[in-house]
Amino acid sequence: MTASVTTLTAPVIVQTPDVRPRLRVRGLSVGFLRDGHRTDVVKNVSFDLEAGQCVAIVGESGSGKSVTARSIVGLAGQNAVVEAAELLLDGEDVTAFTPRRWREVRGRRIGFILQDALVSLDPLRPVGREIAEALRLHGWGTRASRRQRVLDLLTAVGVPSPERRARQRPGELSGGLRQRALIASAIALDPEIVVADEPTTALDVSVQAQVLAQLEQMKRRGVSLILISHDLSVVAHLADHILVMKGGEVVEHGRAHELLHYPRHEYTRRLIAAVPGGHTRDTRLAPDIDLPLPAAPEHQHRDVIEHDGPVLEASGLVKRYTSPDGSTQLAVDDVSFALEKGQTLGIVGESGSGKSTTARIALALETADAGTVTLLGRPWSAIPEQARRTLRRRIAVVYQDPLSSFDPRWTTERILLDALDGTEYSTAAQQRSRVRELIGQVGLSEAVLNRFPLRMSGGQRQRVAIARALAGSPQVIVLDEAVSALDVSVQAQILDLLVDLQDRLGVSYLFISHDLGVISHMSDQVLVMKDGAVVERGTPDDIFLRPQHPYTRQLVSALPTLDD
Repeated sequence: MTASVTTLTAPVIVQTPDVRPRLRVRGLSVGFLRDGHRTDVVKNVSFDLEAGQCVAIVGESGSGKSVTARSIVGLAGQNAVVEAAELLLDGEDVTAFTPRRWREVRGRRIGFILQDALVSLDPLRPVGREIAEALRLHGWGTRASRRQRVLDLLTAVGVPSPERRARQRPGELSGGLRQRALIASAIALDPEIVVADEPTTALDVSVQAQVLAQLEQMKRRGVSLILISHDLSVVAHLADHILVMKGGEVVEHGRAHELLHYPRHEYTRRLIAAVPGGHTRDTRLAPDIDLPLPAAPEHQHRDVIEHDGPVLEASGLVKRYTSPDGSTQLAVDDVSFALEKGQTLGIVGESGSGKSTTARIALALETADAGTVTLLGRPWSAIPEQARRTLRRRIAVVYQDPLSSFDPRWTTERILLDALDGTEYSTAAQQRSRVRELIGQVGLSEAVLNRFPLRMSGGQRQRVAIARALAGSPQVIVLDEAVSALDVSVQAQILDLLVDLQDRLGVSYLFISHDLGVISHMSDQVLVMKDGAVVERGTPDDIFLRPQHPYTRQLVSALPTLDD
């Protein structure tokens, strides 16, 4: 049962009577008008933000946390109706700001860090010029001083070789460098408040640690932070106070340590319990979620290739790429592994470690320069594609972003029917029956069959992606960052689903992720990759409790936890 927001008439952060907070929010409500009808998405949110403090707003997708953040910086949208008893920036009523006044304030007094740096940065403009543009628009300095300021900012946020990086476009930078460039842009004018909307989502643990360190330094300099995140471990690292949102309302708030360790509301307890890790192995992450259970498959033992050894085995894989300047990059360096039937092999490492290239070679989507892959004991990588066709449906893949791999013009039913092409389901009746079976297996109702991808939630799309992968009754599924873009509660549901399917179907998973908690929760064996090579392998307990390699120890130590 959702707690009434009337309990929030007092501010979240306790104030001394003589101190005015930098930001005061009282009774913030946001609705959107469409065809004369108003839909309320944020209801009666209140909090205070002081100098050098971080208020985190957490909740699953659709909870209203990002709309709250955007409303605070005047970016709620054209059809938004923003109402508040008080919305004060240093005592000034921001609800009365004109667009011109917002342009004066945004950037100079309030900075905004968005989640997706590749989308948020102009892909055609060097990042240095983009940062300098923010300075120019506010009349800061001369061209020469702005150029130096850009280099100083990039250095301050930990960007190596700032002169070279400033000349590069976003597509030439890694995800971590792009995110740090966004931070540099947000703090270019030394704003007193920075709003960070999911600033570490989809970043590997090492880069995430670097970004968190930058935000922590900003706090120590007296900058106030509003952190929007579904990652409770990140929140525990930075936040002084936390607001938990569900359905547009704050259901619980309090000091970070108290709320994370002694949550009162059932929804907060569920969010905390959904965080995967070694302690959650062999347990369900979302036991109380009221969702349809995956249907027992009718074709579980049908058309399976029996094989006593590893279902997928790689030996001595090597892959090199030639850069435009003619130099050679070793992406995969003598990688070997064996995936057993009904088990999960996790591959973890930071961006550029070679884990996704290894997965593509395993899928025969890339050709190795050396080494071999066998599938179900049969040659796989060393044979022509035509010869692979009879085995192709024995191995499937689920990617991070199913939306980009779906045809947006196709309904779910057509997506799944297309995946059945070339399988034993040859008649229209057999295909329709199989489609409904697949939807049941991934815990969805038949109502989604007529929906287009854009009309589904992220969790629903990922379930459809898994259903598509199951269409040909594969014995191996490669999951390449398949849950990294999902909020914690939806991620928990998908991980539970994958475990259920593995128990029922006996399918094996090659699980690629930068998320150490997910790998620890899901895996029977783990490979740690760095610079294309496997630096350590073992059980999850070996890797995460008794790491031997310095790089593995570095990864484990960089992982934020709820105890931070």
